Amino acid sequence: MAVVTVRFFGPAAEAAGCRSLSVDADDVARALEEVLARCGPNLAAVLERSALWRNGEPADRATPLASGDELAVLPPVSGG
Repeated sequence: MAVVTVRFFGPAAEAAGCRSLSVDADDVARALEEVLARCGPNLAAVLERSALWRNGEPADRATPLASGDELAVLPPVSGG
C-alpha cells in the first residue's frame, strides 16, 4: 500500500477534526474509506459534496495513489 497525505480544507477540516492525515491506500476510494473510519460519520456528508485533487490535479475515486501523493479534499465554497 502507498502512504499518502490527505489534506482537508474549510468545512472538511472542521468535520474531520484535523487538517491532514496520513493513510495507507492504493486509490482514492480506499483513502476515503480510511479517512471515514478514523474521522467518523460527520465527514461523510462533506465528502459527498467535495472536489478531490491528487497532487494538484482533479481526481475521482478510481484514481490510483502512490507513496508521497497528496490528496486534497475541497468542499464547495459559497459567498458573495
